Amino acid sequence: VQLQASGGGLVQAGGSLRLSCAASGRTFTNYAMVWFRQAPGKEREFVSASGWNTGRTYYADNVKGRFTISRNNAENAVYLQMNSLKPEDTAVYYCAAKLLGDGSNYSPRDMNYWGKGTQVTVSS
Repeated sequence: VQLQASGGGLVQAGGSLRLSCAASGRTFTNYAMVWFRQAPGKEREFVSASGWNTGRTYYADNVKGRFTISRNNAENAVYLQMNSLKPEDTAVYYCAAKLLGDGSNYSPRDMNYWGKGTQVTVSS
């Protein structure tokens, strides 16, 4: 699976961004699609996931209620709508795929494929 994330940028605190991740190469619906992020000097952390064909979605506690993950299987794409952004959301955001995955709090090593990241910067 090839993954390409986009949509990052600079936004003021309280603002919104929508990240997109386009997938190609394998049967998209066989994969959980997962968003991670990595801030400078910190480990890559789980943000949100969409189960492989279950419709279930999962969120890290620190984004729950502000971020929404969605996927369009017809277009092989997954999105992350980020609202009420905070400076602590500043990070490089990565999309990743896990075969037949359906869960939360993934470790980066659980993923089968990665896309290049997109920078999100939230100014105070």
